[in-house]
Amino acid sequence: MPPTIERCEIAVIVPCHNEANAIAQVVADFRRALPKASIYVFDNNSTDNTAEVAAKAGAFVRKEHSLGKGNVVRRAFAEIDADIYVMADGDGTYDASRSPAMIALLHRERLDMVVGARKAVRSSAYRPGHRFGNKMFNIFLQRIMNSHFKDIFSGYRVFSRAFVKSFPALSMGFETETEMALHALDLKLPIREIDSRYTEGAPGTTSKLNTYRDGIRILLYMIYLSCSYRPLFVFGSVGAFLMFLSLILGIPIVGDYLETGLVPRFPTAFAVASTMVIASVCLTSGLILECVSSRARELKRLLYLQQK
Repeated sequence: MPPTIERCEIAVIVPCHNEANAIAQVVADFRRALPKASIYVFDNNSTDNTAEVAAKAGAFVRKEHSLGKGNVVRRAFAEIDADIYVMADGDGTYDASRSPAMIALLHRERLDMVVGARKAVRSSAYRPGHRFGNKMFNIFLQRIMNSHFKDIFSGYRVFSRAFVKSFPALSMGFETETEMALHALDLKLPIREIDSRYTEGAPGTTSKLNTYRDGIRILLYMIYLSCSYRPLFVFGSVGAFLMFLSLILGIPIVGDYLETGLVPRFPTAFAVASTMVIASVCLTSGLILECVSSRARELKRLLYLQQK
């Protein structure tokens, strides 16, 4: 890496939950790739001896008793001070030797986040359910936030100090990667993706991500964040749909009234009027929340700039 990066303080953050079989090798791999970096292993309420193995391997061990990756990220970003941050899972699935290239890209192009987009060495390393869900969520994010992410759920990332210290870290679980992506897209921060090998975890390790349970949680959280970051788009779309539906159902009723002067289908007329009122409320709510969101975005941008 360039001499200017060699002088930077680099922190490697490794969230762990029951990764005693893999964590020693993960620490050794990052120590080899980044000899001057400080490696922090966050033991997330493990029931095995992950913390002891990590400490013996030479890592700084911190404990976070609230279970969930988002809780670890919140704690780590608040406690650790560095110039550049590297984050990777503790199951040995990510290629530590790729981290110098990711850091060099971050430094060279003055980026705030570099994502290691997963390229599975074997098909068994990346389960079909996870692959399909990741693709669907990427498409969803592209439509909502004009995103260009190929792998928003990758746990392998490099951050600038400005990103870390301005990131709100509100989520508790695996939704944290989604929150990171939306934070970067909302503030229009400079970000890039770089391909990285993705392998099967070390023997004895299992994925902590449940395809259906965590997929539903992430989807609900993504909808919630979309309402927060793009309220006019979300509520405006719902309002426009309801308004269109009201007009379609109301045309025959208006036609009957103009022809006979009567409203023969009063229940339908009531439903049409109610739908139009709800549509108006949605549009008005979207406009108000968009103003609130814009002001919040200004404040977050100012907080981000204070860290530059």
